[in-house]
Amino acid sequence: MPQVILNKTRKKRLEQGHAWIYRNELERVEGDPEPGALVQVLDHRGKYLATGYYNPHSQITVRVIAYQPVEAMDERFFEERIQACLDHRSRFLENTDSYRLVYGEADFLPGLIVDKFADVLVIQLLTLGMDRCREAIVRALVKLLQPKAIYERSDVPVRELEGLQQTAGELYGECPQQVEIMENGIRLRVDVKNGQKTGYFFDQRENRARLRPLMRGWGRRSGITLQQRDEDGQVASVPVNANGKKVTFPYWDGATVLECFAHTGSFTLHACHYGAKRVTCLDVSEQAIEQARENVLLNGFAERVEFVVEDAFHYLRNQVRALEERERRALASRQKVDTSIPLENKGKTWDVVVLDPPAFAKSKSAIKGALRGYKDINLHGMKLVNEGGYLVTASCSSPVSPEMFLDTIQSAAADAGKLLRLIEFRGAGADHPRLAAAEETHYLKFAIFEVTSRRK
Repeated sequence: MPQVILNKTRKKRLEQGHAWIYRNELERVEGDPEPGALVQVLDHRGKYLATGYYNPHSQITVRVIAYQPVEAMDERFFEERIQACLDHRSRFLENTDSYRLVYGEADFLPGLIVDKFADVLVIQLLTLGMDRCREAIVRALVKLLQPKAIYERSDVPVRELEGLQQTAGELYGECPQQVEIMENGIRLRVDVKNGQKTGYFFDQRENRARLRPLMRGWGRRSGITLQQRDEDGQVASVPVNANGKKVTFPYWDGATVLECFAHTGSFTLHACHYGAKRVTCLDVSEQAIEQARENVLLNGFAERVEFVVEDAFHYLRNQVRALEERERRALASRQKVDTSIPLENKGKTWDVVVLDPPAFAKSKSAIKGALRGYKDINLHGMKLVNEGGYLVTASCSSPVSPEMFLDTIQSAAADAGKLLRLIEFRGAGADHPRLAAAEETHYLKFAIFEVTSRRK
């Protein structure tokens, strides 16, 4: 087998378990390996370290698949690796047939993503080494899972860095446009052919479930209390408003929620499922909102959801401007304020604001701009949270560390005059395991903050 010899001055990331070897870490290459073929990785003294696949056209020249010799990435190889992925998911995921089955480097299959949507599999082949193994991967998946269909969604720009064209299409069976799945007791229709990435984001499954304790306990703020009353000959706890009238709306105790960057409305669906009173579902994409609307209707939540197609940055800023104008007008008796300009339907606030934006940074060079974006949306978002409510915020930019993300939110809180109490800080779910040696696999940051004002 051809060999790559690493230089003496490199950092020892490989020995710590990182799966990437960059071009500038190579001393020399021996044996003239074909692009995408397996090579042995040796240190500068000739000691064997690992086996990986080789691409001279990529900055990441070798991606490690094993720390012992491997002869071929054939069907048997993929059967063994994918079976290990199935074993991991069956241990940690309960009552679901839909999840991320293969998560690239973290499942020791760098460059391969497989998402399982009930009986349909969607795969991404992101590297030349995996692209060469397409047929073996499909055979192994069919043997192990007997899916109805396998659909490829390798229509992502990262393939171009490997010298590959973007591609998509059926690899096995007949794939429907949409597949219905269940998540945390909620029905979802996923567009596997045209949706973002592979059609749905499984990484936030456990985090979406953490909305549950935030959705109840808000009725008392609006003057509703439970009283013991005689109802049809039986004494029962009845919700009563400040005027003593019985409240018949079933979600009287629920939160008001704003979800920004909603995509297909996954947090909106969970908020309604857990008892929200009213949810505003916002995304800049009309197609995404239509998909969200369909899922809301599918679950019977339509009466509690309003949909907004608008840029989240603009929406948040406009709401804050209107809110501040309302506050100025409230002080009109003490200072002169021009009240002739209409405010329109802005200046709203919510009990819970959810910010789950797409990645703002794909590389280290984009970190500075990304942090400005995160500060902007979180500063305006927390200003729209009712006193004592909650900010639910996330970042999926892998170059942005957890420390950077939390520091940015605290900076926003200082500027907004808010006090934040961190309730939870989480990462991706169990079907997105993390390699301890590879910070790149720790891309998702998810936080829940209680928001109060420094001065009321």
